[in-house]
Amino acid sequence: MGRVLVDPRGFVTCARLHVRCALGRGGIRAAKVEGDGATPSGEFRMGRLFYRAERFLNPPATGLVSLSVRPNMGWCDDPADKAYNQLITLPNRAHHEVLWRDDGLYDLVVELKYNMDPIEKGRGSAIFMHVARPNYTPTEGCIALQIHDLLSLLRYCNTSSCVVVSDTISKI
Repeated sequence: MGRVLVDPRGFVTCARLHVRCALGRGGIRAAKVEGDGATPSGEFRMGRLFYRAERFLNPPATGLVSLSVRPNMGWCDDPADKAYNQLITLPNRAHHEVLWRDDGLYDLVVELKYNMDPIEKGRGSAIFMHVARPNYTPTEGCIALQIHDLLSLLRYCNTSSCVVVSDTISKI
């Protein structure tokens, strides 16, 4: 599958799927910076799928590389650290996101290849597609879908899939 389109009104479209999503509390921005709460605009390849294996009978159906989340997995969001915007092993002194969460938001996490090639310090990190809260509360910059919608979307995705986030409706 090619493109997953993200509408600034809060919808994701891919193939025959058109579902609601939550976006960053800071809106959509081309000039994203660490901590602004914005979802970056642009086109980003989908990376690895991280999932909580004990919460699923079978691994999610997808063409993405899938890894089971472990309690010692984190994602560095500390611009001063050499592992900024990368998967890390916990415990770690750098500021980070914990991938093993009790609230279910990271039961499915797709790494979006934002600010990765090359990584620019302070330009934003830990931009994921993950599970939304029931009321679609804004994220810290990620794209969040209800778990059943995310599972449906993953069926269309593979290692060549891209997420296209537009800050205007006319670009979609």
